[in-house]
Parts: sequence; C-alpha cells; structure tokens
Amino acid sequence: MKALIVLTILITLVIIFLKYKRDKELKKLFISLGTFILLISLGFMGNITRQVIPLFLAHIILLIGAWGGLLLYVIRDRYYWWLVFSPIITIGLFILLELLTGSGHEFSMFG
Repeated sequence: MKALIVLTILITLVIIFLKYKRDKELKKLFISLGTFILLISLGFMGNITRQVIPLFLAHIILLIGAWGGLLLYVIRDRYYWWLVFSPIITIGLFILLELLTGSGHEFSMFG
C-alpha cells in the first residue's frame, strides 16, 4: 500500500512537469505544485481522524477525489476548487467532534 502511494505521488509529479515542459505555462505549474503540496499536507493532517474510522475512510475517499481534481486541472485546465479542498471538511468535522465530546485523554483532577 505504501509503495502504491509513493508511486502515485511520483507519477503525479512526472505528469505535472511533463505538462509544463510541453506547454511552458509557469502559472499552471505553480498552481499545480501548490495544490500538490496542499494535498500532501491534507493527507498528513488527516491522520488525526484515524481514531474515528468512518471519518477516516471518508477523508481517504475525499483525498482521492481531490487528487483526481488535481489531475483534471493538469490535463484539462479545469480547476475544481471545491473538490480539491473537500478533505478539509473531514478534518473540521473531527475537530468539532473533539470539541463537543472531548478526546478521552484529558487530564482529570479526580483520577
């Protein structure tokens, strides 16, 4: 599974740079790389949702969709911002759940 993730990351970078080499659009390259870094960051931040399995699975599905949105932008020049930023929903929902219910790891004065 980890090899598949690394391979996907490398293939995405190759596609971004090959598309830049062919089109020479610097703005598109920067937007693509910025979105790529954002998606990698959202993937790492999504590990906090691992405690709630349905929320974590939803985060993974939204992250795959966001990755598809990045590839659509690179290939077809259509930027679906709502698709790219959709994994933020699961992170925000997890933080809201933690604020409402507590983490269960809080310090208690009474033991």
